[in-house]
Amino acid sequence: MIIFRSFIAGSILALVATAVASQNYEITVWAGGSNDADSYRWEAIEIAADLLEREMAIQGEEINITVQSKGDFGNWGDFKQAVALAAEAGTAPHIVVTSHLDIAPWSEAGHIVPIEDYVDLDAWPLNDIYPNLMEIASFEGVQWGIPQDAESRPFFFWKDTLRGIGYTDAEINELPALVNDGSYTLANVLEDAKKAVEMGLVKEGYGFYPRVSNGPDFAQFYQSFGGELQDPETGNLVLDKAAMQDFYQFFVDAVAAGVTRKNHIGTDWGQWYNEVANGKAALWHGGTWHYARYTGQEGNDDFFGTIAFTLIPAGNDRGQANTITHPLVYLITDQEDDSAEEIAARLVQIASGPRLNSLHAIKSAHLGIAHQQSNVELYANDRWAAEATERLLATANSQPNHLGYGTYAEAMWKGLEASSTGAETPEEAVEQLEEELITKLGDALIVR
Repeated sequence: MIIFRSFIAGSILALVATAVASQNYEITVWAGGSNDADSYRWEAIEIAADLLEREMAIQGEEINITVQSKGDFGNWGDFKQAVALAAEAGTAPHIVVTSHLDIAPWSEAGHIVPIEDYVDLDAWPLNDIYPNLMEIASFEGVQWGIPQDAESRPFFFWKDTLRGIGYTDAEINELPALVNDGSYTLANVLEDAKKAVEMGLVKEGYGFYPRVSNGPDFAQFYQSFGGELQDPETGNLVLDKAAMQDFYQFFVDAVAAGVTRKNHIGTDWGQWYNEVANGKAALWHGGTWHYARYTGQEGNDDFFGTIAFTLIPAGNDRGQANTITHPLVYLITDQEDDSAEEIAARLVQIASGPRLNSLHAIKSAHLGIAHQQSNVELYANDRWAAEATERLLATANSQPNHLGYGTYAEAMWKGLEASSTGAETPEEAVEQLEEELITKLGDALIVR
């Protein structure tokens, strides 16, 4: 049941059907982590504003909406600080496009309002959005936001290198299925990476070439060994010590085998992109949005002929193949004028339609948010979007919306960094991790 905070009928028509001839709104949209390729994060809101004005005009009501947007914040830290400071000053943008992980702290701080108070989640187009993505945009049973896009973080293989170590084309094509059913595991990753180095197909340290800084990707490897991030019954975060140690040990083994460089962490991202996109690394993991970088700036004009992709392989019998999606979400901020909140929410609803969302998905090499995007020609005819959606998105899970997860993720990364560089053994790193998390999270943590 939808609770409309300020409107008896809860509709835009009731909002503007007053003695005033027209209503004027200036809606501000701020988008974090965005560049030119992501411009539809705010341009879709601009298009939605035009559509809403036209719809209201047909109903005999005049509403004028001006959309102001900003996407150049330097980095995520600058963006989040800007939003928090603006919210505290009472000048927050009406709509923010941000990580779903911001929902927990910003809702607790009172910076955002539940979008479910203003839109019908059971009506088109919101009822077509993938349920797992809608769940990611909720917190403690409340729908705070709407997914703006989706992505996934797959495992990649350089096909010529696989052929060089003995794979046939048929076997390469079978890899996604073998990963899915657990037949191809992270142990096979190390075996294949080592063969590629020993045979001189890639340089030492380039057999397995992981991302070079902290990110959601690494939680996938914890899950590969059976780790669970959040307990579904209590909502508490979970530290599975055995899974965490196995995860750390995998990266230690990769360095010991000569397939990953000991000083790999901190490698320049530009260097990393160029190397993986052009066959200098045998196996690696990354994001679905990397496709645009590989095929654009890095010059790979035959992606499907040169690169295979799968879920992240399982690490052992306790774990399973998996991938994490880290969707950005539309959030509505708390405003003095409730009517502006409703207008903003209505624009988000319109912008979440399959055609508008597909513009962003294809331009930015992200994945769609809704079932019906597979019937939008622009999306359906894009091979990367179609294959990545089918292979990865339906089973994707996410990092938990939990007030303590930022602490958890940062501590997990510190343990990986310490163990993979040899500063600590995996066992020591897990001991340090446990001590830190118990101290900082207390009863919000379950240790297994």
